[in-house]
Amino acid sequence: MYGTHGLEIVTLLALLEYSILGVMVGQARHKYGVEAPATTGNPDFERYFRVHANTLESLIVFIPALWIFSLSVNYHFGVALGLLFVIARIIYASGYLSAPARRAPGAIATALINAILVLGSLISIAIKAL
Repeated sequence: MYGTHGLEIVTLLALLEYSILGVMVGQARHKYGVEAPATTGNPDFERYFRVHANTLESLIVFIPALWIFSLSVNYHFGVALGLLFVIARIIYASGYLSAPARRAPGAIATALINAILVLGSLISIAIKAL
C-alpha cells in the first residue's frame, strides 16, 4: 500500500511541514515588524509563532511514537496515522492563523492521533513482554 519507505516519507513530510511553518514565521516577522528575538508584540505574528511552536511540541511525541507503532503494532496503519497527522497540522495551522478559536479541530485530531500512537505502542510492547 505505502511501499517499503512509507514510514520514512511520512516522517520527512512532517519535518518538511514544520520547516515550512518556520519559514512562515520568518515571513511574518518581516510583515508585522517583529524583530528577533521578540516573540510578542503583534497578535497576527504571535499566531504564526504559536503554530510553529505547537507543531514542534506535537512532533516530539509524534515522531518516536510513529516509528515505534509502525514497527511494533502495524506498519500500514502507522503510516496512515502519520499522513493524518500531517493533514491535521495543516487544518490546525489554517484554523489558528485565521482565528485562534478555529484551531480546535486540528488540535483535537493531532492529540487523538498521538494518543493512538503512544497507547497502541505501549499496549503492544507490554503484550509482547509478557
